[in-house]
Amino acid sequence: MPRLKPPSWLPIDPYILALIGTVALAALLPARGPAAEVAGGASTGAVALLFFLYGARLSTREAMDGLRHWRLHLTVLACTFAVFPLLGLAAHGLVPYVLTPQLYSGFLFLCLVPSTIQSSIAFTSIARGNVPAAICAGSFSSLAGILLTPLLAALLIGGSAGGFSPDSLLRIVLQLLAPFVAGRLLRSRLGGFLTRHKQLLGYVDRGSILLVVYTAFSAGMVQGIWHQVSAARLGALLGAEAVLLAAMLTVSWYGAKRLGFGRADRIAIQFAGSKKSLAAGLPMASVLFGSQAGFAVLPLMLFHQMQLMVCAVIAKRRSRDGATADAPERAPADEQPVPA
Repeated sequence: MPRLKPPSWLPIDPYILALIGTVALAALLPARGPAAEVAGGASTGAVALLFFLYGARLSTREAMDGLRHWRLHLTVLACTFAVFPLLGLAAHGLVPYVLTPQLYSGFLFLCLVPSTIQSSIAFTSIARGNVPAAICAGSFSSLAGILLTPLLAALLIGGSAGGFSPDSLLRIVLQLLAPFVAGRLLRSRLGGFLTRHKQLLGYVDRGSILLVVYTAFSAGMVQGIWHQVSAARLGALLGAEAVLLAAMLTVSWYGAKRLGFGRADRIAIQFAGSKKSLAAGLPMASVLFGSQAGFAVLPLMLFHQMQLMVCAVIAKRRSRDGATADAPERAPADEQPVPA
């Protein structure tokens, strides 16, 4: 049976459409009472499963090979966990005139999420960049994010993310770190299975994230928090995120140039250093924010779709520029060799 593919002119990632549909389902039929408890338990299990699979999939060989290009990886990590958070903190000046305090917490949280892997690799490949470096940079960012994102959220967002309370730290350990470590320990036994069933596991990943989104937005609907977000506030949030993305694309591209990186490396740095992972951010938000996760995931979902659309355009442009730069120059007619 042939696979159904979205029209080529569709500007929205099909998975984003699934996320939007999940949000709509939560708005129309939110989980309440016992159903909410079941959905919450399933969501907790889904988060643990996701991080178990992250640990089991991380290739030790790729990670060790990537250490050879340590300057590039440090640059990407600096963009992801230093420049992004600084810009997020600077955006506090938008409260309460542009962003509500709740939306700002979500905006700041997206600045703390690790970089994405799949789309960074895809766009780097399209743009004729350093694909192996993009693979390793995304993997290192995801690995570092398991530790840095919760700690930065507790430090910078404070009470909204649970602070440094023993309960919040225990949730992080049990739902994020423990499954990840277990996956790493079992990789030698599961590696063959994971390689043979990549497509099936992809459905597990995405289905788990949809469950997390449904649970978070259901809790928001039951508590009535969505009545606090107007269309004008959403428009302001999109504007702030557009500025954030433009700033990071500029900093990562020209900053890498100032650091002496070549064109292929600069492409990898720009796409890995300016993107945020929806797959990693949504489960983390459910653990860190609990019943208030809806406000945390909304800015991340919007930013994710925006970065895909903008980076797709940039990647195609970089590809054309690279093809022109790589094309051999044609000698003038009077310098062409004469056939023997």
